[in-house]
Amino acid sequence: MDISFVIPAFNEARSLKGLYEAICVQMETITNDFEVVFVDDGSSDRSFEIMHELALKDSKVKIIKLRRNFGKSIALNEGFRLAQGDIIFTMDADLQDDPKEIHRFLEKLEEGYDLISGWKQKRKDPVLSKNLPSRLFNLMIGQFSGLKLHDHNCGFKAYRKSVAKGISLYGDLHRYIPAIAHSTGWKVSEIPIEHHERTFGKSKYGLERFFHGFFDFITVLFITKYLKRPMHFFGWFGMMCKS
Repeated sequence: MDISFVIPAFNEARSLKGLYEAICVQMETITNDFEVVFVDDGSSDRSFEIMHELALKDSKVKIIKLRRNFGKSIALNEGFRLAQGDIIFTMDADLQDDPKEIHRFLEKLEEGYDLISGWKQKRKDPVLSKNLPSRLFNLMIGQFSGLKLHDHNCGFKAYRKSVAKGISLYGDLHRYIPAIAHSTGWKVSEIPIEHHERTFGKSKYGLERFFHGFFDFITVLFITKYLKRPMHFFGWFGMMCKS
């Protein structure tokens, strides 16, 4: 298998068919040896029914149904486990990511990188609920991880199989994938991509997710900077408590 697409979805029934068709159009000029892995993250709409219909019509479509809404990290984890491609793409299911960018990700990987993250240079999202928290998040994780990216949390990414299979995700750790990969020696870069306004449904992310991810940030900080010297990490907390 040349390429896999892992697409987690939570209540995105109206977008799935259009995304699948757009991917197929782009892959006509790249390779016929690809698969699309949809992961239904406990949707309450017709998302899984649409996925099932697509799978019946096209053997390239693989589907996973989670018992409830576990979150994007678990959905990606399950998709990575099933994916067989030498290159694995992740995309959001809401049609804001444009499959026309696929070839540009592949070209960047050919420069010797292991993980390419998209950069939504002109982001079509609400300023207060997504744009501002995203900027703060990227500044924070870049400062502490040493990996300076404009958009760590972009859902549109391309991985070599060894990277995707080598990362274990839980909580909100999907937001820190580039930093985790960078800390383990993988070569990470980014490319600017076109970002579209949401056509259907509503965003599942907001300011509360920014704060919920704080403890996952502590986890990533420990993994990427203090795993080999844990007492340095706990020493900071000891000093703060003593003061």
